[in-house]
This record gives sequence, C-alpha cells and structure tokens, in this order.
Amino acid sequence: MEVSIQTQNFKLQEFTEEYATKKLEALQRYLPNIREVRLDLNHQTNRGEDHIIAQVTVIHARGALLRTEERANGFSKDTLESAIAAALDKMYSRIQRFKGKREATNRRALRDVYVVSPEELAASEEMLGTDADEEYVNPEIVKRKQVPIMAMNEREAIEQMELLGHTFFLFRDMITGKVNVLYRRRDGAYGVLAPYDA
Repeated sequence: MEVSIQTQNFKLQEFTEEYATKKLEALQRYLPNIREVRLDLNHQTNRGEDHIIAQVTVIHARGALLRTEERANGFSKDTLESAIAAALDKMYSRIQRFKGKREATNRRALRDVYVVSPEELAASEEMLGTDADEEYVNPEIVKRKQVPIMAMNEREAIEQMELLGHTFFLFRDMITGKVNVLYRRRDGAYGVLAPYDA
C-alpha cells in the first residue's frame, strides 16, 4: 500500500507527518487490498481566520475510490491532528459501507434509477425559476477540477458516488460509450442525465 501526504500553503512538521502516516497505514487492517492512500492537507486563511482542510482518498485494488473531507478552525498541531482524525473517522464509515452494505444499496438503487428526458429537465428548470424581485448575482466559478471518467454500468456508478459521498457523479456508460451524469434526487432516488445529439 502506497501512502502519500501532500500539503498546500504550509510545511508539515515531522511529528505530525509521523502521526498521520501511522493513522493512514492502520486503514489496511480494516480494508485489505488498498492500492493507495493519500492525505491532502490545505491551510486556508479567510478574513484573518485560519482553517485546515483534511481530505483522505483511498484507492482500492478493485478500482473503487473512497474519499472523505473534514475542516477545522485554527492552525496548530492539535487542529491538524483533529482534522486528520475526523476525516479518518468518516473514512471508517465509508469502508463499512463499502464492505458490508453494497449489495443491499445497489439492489434498491437500481430499482429507483430514472432517465430524465430533455422535456422533463426543461420543465424542472421552469419550476425552479427565480423570483422576478430577486437581485441577479453574477455567479463566479471558484474552483476547477479535473476528474477521471471511468467506463462503468449504472450500478457501479451509484456505488462509486455513494462511496465518495457526492450528490452527483460523472461516468462513461459501458453500453453507449457516452458520458452520463448520475445524481441523487430530492426524494432519495437516483436520476441519470444521458446526452444526445440535438
């Protein structure tokens, strides 16, 4: 198992690195066949206040990707260790889901998958229209991220989205070869946005 720790906007002290490495290596006891574990630590300052973001990513030998993130206020040894421990606690929950509850989740999820037509999408956008009295705010993109697009079926896409803890997931459909978007609906079921040439 490969363990890596990356920091952004600060240099990690040796004792904190040893603490983090020991905790990350312990994941192997709970989930065999981990190919890689990565810890990303980001120090941010917002309006004069320090924040730490700890993100743990586990890549399993079968290709599954599990990710958790935790934030903590302040910037000290204790804050760093607290954020790391909290992110790992969430990871243990994700691992339990990955190991034990996948089949039941997948059976239920496949039963509730809907493919959304362009007409339904347009109708839902009209229903979510803005109030005329609201002041228009020009949206700003604050982050761009490149993500790998893997070929999989809908069951695997649902499993991967749940493991990541996201509300949507981009994947390449194994049958059509097209990029689809899986998302969680407000009623708890799932939907798939499938592109077509207009």
